[in-house]
Amino acid sequence: LKEFTERIKINGEQIEEAYVIDFVNRIKPEIEKIHPSFFEITVAMAFDYFAARQVEFAVIETGLGGRLDATNIITPVLSLITNIGYDHMDLLGNTLPDIAKEKAGIIKASIPVVISEWQPEVDKVFQTKANEEQAPIFLASKRFLLVEDESTQAFDVYDEDKLILSHLNPELKGNYQKKNIPGVIMSVCILQQQGHRITNQNIQEGIENVVSLTGLKGRWQKLGESPLVICDTGHNVDGLKEVVDQIRLQKFKKLFIVLGMVKDKDISSALHLLPKEAYYFFCQASIPRALDATILRDKANAIGLSGEIIKDVNRAIETAKTKADKEDFIFIGGSTFVVAEIDNLLTAK
Repeated sequence: LKEFTERIKINGEQIEEAYVIDFVNRIKPEIEKIHPSFFEITVAMAFDYFAARQVEFAVIETGLGGRLDATNIITPVLSLITNIGYDHMDLLGNTLPDIAKEKAGIIKASIPVVISEWQPEVDKVFQTKANEEQAPIFLASKRFLLVEDESTQAFDVYDEDKLILSHLNPELKGNYQKKNIPGVIMSVCILQQQGHRITNQNIQEGIENVVSLTGLKGRWQKLGESPLVICDTGHNVDGLKEVVDQIRLQKFKKLFIVLGMVKDKDISSALHLLPKEAYYFFCQASIPRALDATILRDKANAIGLSGEIIKDVNRAIETAKTKADKEDFIFIGGSTFVVAEIDNLLTAK
C-alpha cells in the first residue's frame, strides 16, 4: 500500500531496500534479454530472497488466476484456494467456472489442495482437476464450523462436532474472514499431518495477532473513533458486497463514504451495491488507472447515490470528518489505491 517492500516479508519484516537494488542489478542482463513483467521480476526476487534467508515456510500468493501465474513454477507442500469471484474477467473468463479453471491451475500432482469456501457453481471444476492430478482435496467450510458470540465478536471453532478453538478473536475484523479462517485451519491440519509441530494454541495466537505479526494493513482497518472511521481495500463486486454487509452491521446515525474506483472494474455493478442513504465524497487516487471523480459522481448520481466531488483522498477524508458527528460512521474504500493514499494508514492501530 505504501512501499514496494511490503510485497516481500519474512516474519513481518519487509525486504531490505538494499536487497531489492542488489537483486535488480544482478539480473539486469536477464531483464534486458527476456523483458519480464514487473510482477515476474517481483516473484523472482521473492524466491531469491527466501532462498538466501533459508526460510522454513513461504506463503506465496498468486497474482492473477493461478494457471499461468508467475508464482506457479513452484511445487508447494499444499495449495489453498479461497473463494471465486468476478474479477480480472478480461484475462480469466466471464463465468465463475471459467475463472475457477484458471485458479485450479495451482493444483499439482499428488499435492493436497484446500478449498476454503465451498461454492456449488465451481465445485465440479476443482473436483475434476484434483482427480486428474490425483491430488487429495479438502473442503474446509464443510468440515469446520464457526459459531459467533455476537456480544464479544469471538468465535468457537468446531471440527465437525468437536470444539477445537474457543473464544477465537481474530485481529482482522472483516466479516469475510469467517470464510477464510476454515481454509487457514484446514491448511494447518495438513501441515500437522505432514509432521510439522503446530499446536492449536499456535493457530489461535496466529489468527488473533495476524496484523501485528505481518504488518497487514487496509483490511477493515479502524483509523479513528467518534466518529468511527474504517477503511477496506475490497474493490471488486464480491469484495464490496462483503464490505456493505459489514457496514450494515454497524451502529451509527449518519453514514459518510469516501469513494474512489479504477477505470477497469465493473463500476456499475459495484455502485448498485452501495448504500443509497449514505452521503458520498467522490475522490480519485493519484494514478493513471483512477476513474475521474466527476465521471464516478455522474455514474453514482444516475442510480441515486448523492454527494460531492473532492478529488484528493485525504482532503475528502478531512471534509467527511468535519461533517460527521461523534455517532456517525465514515467508510473509505472502493479501490486499493484510495486506501494506499490515506495519510495515517501506517500509524493507525
